[in-house]
Amino acid sequence: MLTEADSPVSIHYMVSNGWIAARREDWDRLHALTTSVEAKGLKSLTADDLRDFGLLYRRATADLSAVRSDRTAQSLAEYLNRLVSRAHNHVYSGQRTSMLSVWRFLSADFPILVRRLWPYIAASVTLCLLGALLGSLETIARPHFMRAVLGPEMVATIERHEMWTESVLSAKPQESSAIMTNNIAVTFYVFAGGILAGIPTVLMLFWNGMSVGIISTACAQHGMALDLWSFVAAHGALELPSIFIAGGAGLRIATGLLFPGTLTRRTSLARAGNEAVRLLAGTIPMLFIAGILEAFLDPTHVPKAVKFSVCALLLTGLFFWLSEGGRKRLPDIKAVPAT
Repeated sequence: MLTEADSPVSIHYMVSNGWIAARREDWDRLHALTTSVEAKGLKSLTADDLRDFGLLYRRATADLSAVRSDRTAQSLAEYLNRLVSRAHNHVYSGQRTSMLSVWRFLSADFPILVRRLWPYIAASVTLCLLGALLGSLETIARPHFMRAVLGPEMVATIERHEMWTESVLSAKPQESSAIMTNNIAVTFYVFAGGILAGIPTVLMLFWNGMSVGIISTACAQHGMALDLWSFVAAHGALELPSIFIAGGAGLRIATGLLFPGTLTRRTSLARAGNEAVRLLAGTIPMLFIAGILEAFLDPTHVPKAVKFSVCALLLTGLFFWLSEGGRKRLPDIKAVPAT
């Protein structure tokens, strides 16, 4: 049970004593159940205890949300944050992964999380666009810069008006696997860079954008813009958003590390990491589909109109999924605290 030193009554008097008295029994009960689970595991709880554990956890997250709205209630917020953080790991560790849980995550939880963390993703997009703009301007103003970045072999290929993607056609299965592996690696590196204060994430996003700006401008200067974008269109409709989302996840980790607010740095980073990992997980099926398209559709001689049509369909579906997914149920993900 809660000790007097841990009691919210003793650490904060701005909150109504009546409200604290009404909620304290639930907090005590959640504390006791969490302590029991920590010592003996979830199997030690009866069916009624398990039901109460989940219910009390959700009530405590609601209490924490209410307390956080009062800036003077920092001590009480920290107390409740510790309590729900302890309980959270056990509440969600008891959930088994199944096709149904994966479907729920992709159809609802992931879109809700994308919308809630949209400022981070928008910052990721902005970094890429700024890099693309600089790369384009540098290519126009200083052709030798473009040659230094792309290398003589690729520049020679562009000057011959040849696409460098023809080699993919001769080994589609192998290339598809390699492309998916590479795309997943890139998104992981962009994501993982957040733990180093976000500096690698910012640099990689900016450089990827710059690379796109350099290549697209060089192709445009040699009359190959349509060939380039018809190759990029279908797989890029999913690959580029995946990189933007992974970049947003990396930036979320960085802000959790650098700006903990009223939380401890460890708690802030744990919460940010929880959200960021879920963001990254949602990009995996997108990258899988993008890898297949990049190996089996984009390098082929299928009419360009078909490739652009596939791009339009994918972008439409992606927008509908991320903007509408999960709106028909309560966004439980907002109430999930860090572990």
